[in-house]
Amino acid sequence: MPQSFASLHVHIVFGTKNRAPLIDAELGPRLHDYIGGIVRARGSVLVAAGGMHDHVHLLCSLGRELSVAEALRDIKANSSKWIHDAFPKRHAFAWQTGYGAFAVSYSNVANVKRYIAQQAEHHRTRTFQEEFVALLRRHNLQFDESHLWD
Repeated sequence: MPQSFASLHVHIVFGTKNRAPLIDAELGPRLHDYIGGIVRARGSVLVAAGGMHDHVHLLCSLGRELSVAEALRDIKANSSKWIHDAFPKRHAFAWQTGYGAFAVSYSNVANVKRYIAQQAEHHRTRTFQEEFVALLRRHNLQFDESHLWD
């Protein structure tokens, strides 16, 4: 076959270091736009972005040559640098070390987009920690909660 094709959608979730509430209404939309640029520069598409004051949710359609680990390295490093440069008063901003990445079938993309758009509603009744643990369990991932947070 002379061509290569990929439909690789991934729901990515990660928080601020120590879950500090550092993503406010001013920063959130600009951060999501900036992350979209990082993702596009790597030949991928940011399908949806959202989150709360202490974490982000991204739905990405990854290009054929980009791994999840490479995408996260670029997203976190470049967005953190941008925040420090564009918002000097936010010098304490940092992302947590880890992340969650969950495969999304094309048939479920609309549901994940809706889930990301409704973050404020979800977090009226559950914390980021509760949400993240639920995602890990839903995807049958083994974890040690004593090593889950930094």
